[in-house]
Amino acid sequence: MTDSVDHLKRKQFYDRLLTIYGRKPVLEALENPKIPCFRLHLADTNKPGGIIKQIIMLAEKRGVEIAYHSRQELSRISRNSKQDQGIAADLECPNHLLLDDFLIHPPKENYSLIALDGITNPQNLGMIIRSVTASPCHGILLPKKGTAAISPLVIKASAGTLFKSTLIHCESLEQALPKLKRMGAICCTLSSHSQQTLSEFKAESSVVYVLGNETEGVSSKVSKLCTEHICIPMNNGVESLNVAVTAALLAFRNT
Repeated sequence: MTDSVDHLKRKQFYDRLLTIYGRKPVLEALENPKIPCFRLHLADTNKPGGIIKQIIMLAEKRGVEIAYHSRQELSRISRNSKQDQGIAADLECPNHLLLDDFLIHPPKENYSLIALDGITNPQNLGMIIRSVTASPCHGILLPKKGTAAISPLVIKASAGTLFKSTLIHCESLEQALPKLKRMGAICCTLSSHSQQTLSEFKAESSVVYVLGNETEGVSSKVSKLCTEHICIPMNNGVESLNVAVTAALLAFRNT
């Protein structure tokens, strides 16, 4: 029984880690003492010197564990052999957590979350992270599947705010939204067909705003889980806004 509990704790710890790859993103993370780094991964084919030497020196100075792998093993860690440049790092971002952790210790006051349904464009994801991190919004609900991977492009588009952001990881929105609803949150999606505008929508409880992907919007399964549907009125024949702009409007709005 003890072994299973220990195994669960280890799994929860590793699930919270954020693995980044690429030489510049890893270097920037190691240069920031506020970003805890659990482990540095290096391909044994890397040539010594240059930025690799600089990264190793920083890791050793900070007491970060360094693990060496074959090129194939590293690609399984980074999950992007074409762009990892032979390097990856596991970060312990303090505000990145699992949905179950959030449900156990939710905010004491009403909160708002931005939930992402199939946001596959890395630049959009990065800009959403930047806006939400700068806003009063509590954080981003991020499904493990169907969302852009945390890549150098996402980190760059977030202007480094990824490491400060509150990301709440879940398996899927289909599983997460019912749990949040049972905790008293309202799940709300945007629809151009809704008669209720964003300015008219007044919530007296916590709210989860669900944003769909760049081409198809919110999936039908997720949309059916939402009890509120609102629209942002458009002028001059404009049909829609970029999803990152929409996220910013919602994030800076009071719950």
